[in-house]
Amino acid sequence: MKLVLASTSAYRRELLLRFGLPFDVARPDIDESPLPDESPRATAERLAVGKARAVAAQFPDALIIGSDQVAALGEHRFGKPGCVERAVAQLKTMSGQTVVFHTALALLNTRNGAVQVDVVPTEVRFRALSEDEIVRYVERERPLDCAGSAKSEGLGITLLDALTGDDPNALVGLPLIALARMLRAEGIALP
Repeated sequence: MKLVLASTSAYRRELLLRFGLPFDVARPDIDESPLPDESPRATAERLAVGKARAVAAQFPDALIIGSDQVAALGEHRFGKPGCVERAVAQLKTMSGQTVVFHTALALLNTRNGAVQVDVVPTEVRFRALSEDEIVRYVERERPLDCAGSAKSEGLGITLLDALTGDDPNALVGLPLIALARMLRAEGIALP
């Protein structure tokens, strides 16, 4: 079966390359707005499944990977900042706090419609950050396309005191441990 990543995220693509499996990339076209009274975890799960389903018609004989991440401090969500000012504001809010990054994963088998879903939370404790540190980081890293403005795989690791989670890849955007389990359940040999 063909493997399809329903995401144009360079971070997810790079992570999936680690498996050494050929895959296609498709852009899912869905509204990523949270629903009223929807928890951050539920939003991430709904969007991961939605992304996989959004490209399913293009791939009738495939395993489609959908993933989404919602960073939250309580019920306050941090999306992709998109600009320097929002990135700085996000990091100021997260300074000295513990933020949970809910990374959802869905694997849709378009042959039979079966979908496997998992949500992998990662607790990220930010150091108390000065405004100068935040501005320097944002200027150097340009984390404008990642939830929460902190790239743990890059210079963003210097903003943190600790990480707690089951899969360090989940924080980057694709929980590879869960994905490997799902792919094996579909008969894909790994390694």
